[in-house]
Amino acid sequence: MKRYYIILFVFFILLPSCKIGKKYARPELNLPDAITGTNETEPPVDIENLHWQSIYTDTVLQRLIGVALENNKDMLIASARIKEMAATKRISFANIFPALDGRLNAQKEELNYGGHNAKPDPEFSAKVALSWELDLWGNLRWANEAAIASYMQSVEAQRALQLTIVAEVAAAYYELCALDRELAIVQQTVDARREGVRLARLRYEGGLTSETPYRQAEIELARTETLLPELEQQLKLKENDLSFLMGQYSGVIPRGKSLAEQHLPETLPVGLPSSLLERRPDMRQAEQQLREANARVGVAQTDLFPKIRLTGNFGVESDELGNLLKSPAWFVAGDLLTPLFAMGKNKARLRAERARYEQEVYAYQKSVLEAFREVNNAIISLRKVKEVRASRARLEASSQSHSQLAYLQYINGVTNYIDVLDAQRSLLDAQISLNDAILDELLSIVYLYKALGGGY
Repeated sequence: MKRYYIILFVFFILLPSCKIGKKYARPELNLPDAITGTNETEPPVDIENLHWQSIYTDTVLQRLIGVALENNKDMLIASARIKEMAATKRISFANIFPALDGRLNAQKEELNYGGHNAKPDPEFSAKVALSWELDLWGNLRWANEAAIASYMQSVEAQRALQLTIVAEVAAAYYELCALDRELAIVQQTVDARREGVRLARLRYEGGLTSETPYRQAEIELARTETLLPELEQQLKLKENDLSFLMGQYSGVIPRGKSLAEQHLPETLPVGLPSSLLERRPDMRQAEQQLREANARVGVAQTDLFPKIRLTGNFGVESDELGNLLKSPAWFVAGDLLTPLFAMGKNKARLRAERARYEQEVYAYQKSVLEAFREVNNAIISLRKVKEVRASRARLEASSQSHSQLAYLQYINGVTNYIDVLDAQRSLLDAQISLNDAILDELLSIVYLYKALGGGY
């Protein structure tokens, strides 16, 4: 009996030394020396150290993001998925080790062949059953490695989802603030238009002007008023979107700072190209998919080799309950299962898994290219929207001066009322354009922060 234990112990010690298959190695990516927009004069700051709360300083926005991360249904689904994959990983790990089952059995059988010699045949037993597949070639270890990679994919998927939710809530909040500001601009314009109608009517009734300027003022007022319902609708829809992100029913979303008071960093640390792959959870998820595919190749390859399964029963067995403890019994068996003929099924499965691995390699390389494209696009967008905002701010200031001058000239009878309306229309467009430029600049920081892998 001791000899069997020694043999099993030697097998267990030697198992890790024999593992057929190719160890995972990250594919060659030929990363660029630097990401577009890197400023070497800037101090090296890790984007991972910039928590989203240090980027989005509006306390109301911080609370909204916190609620979304806690209640968003996709986040809850992702958390449950992690629990499922953790249990699956445990199952694969347990398959490497022996399994022991306890069994208590009591039965009574009566044999009466021919109807003349009834013979009772009772049996009682208490045994421990052993079952163990020896992982000689690494089949079970490859399966466990695949399960670990699958589990890590669920972890990284949740982190990527958190990054996305933070960015989506921030973007939706800034868009909501921009709609608030645009609605205020239009409302101010409507008030100015009503005052213009009042003055035009007084000048018309006083015989200072013809009826035409008065009717033009009414038309312009009506045209501007049509903008209000559309903006109010957009506000409600945006509030509904934010409520959905937070896992709540539709309701009023609180506001903090106005759009003009929102301040995000002028620049963000870009870092080295290699660090981007480690920061972004979607990149790590893609690499875990590649690891799993490599492990599946190992499983298919080791399926070509024989498998040894050990089974055994140890305990007591007797035909009388009183003699049960006096009747030791044991049984040990070993099965060798080797593929002989399956019409090439196992080799075809190996070729299929290798082809899937090749697909994952290309998919991973594509994901890396996509990540660098997103970062480059975000950097370019940030640069250009700053220029656009500066030019639109100058345009808004000029339009403001022009509108005031045109109104004074009209009051003094120098110009026609149509010139005043043209100046006011230009001012409204310039104010809305500047509001859009401020929003675009905030959104460009949000999307760059997400592209760099910050926010989880």
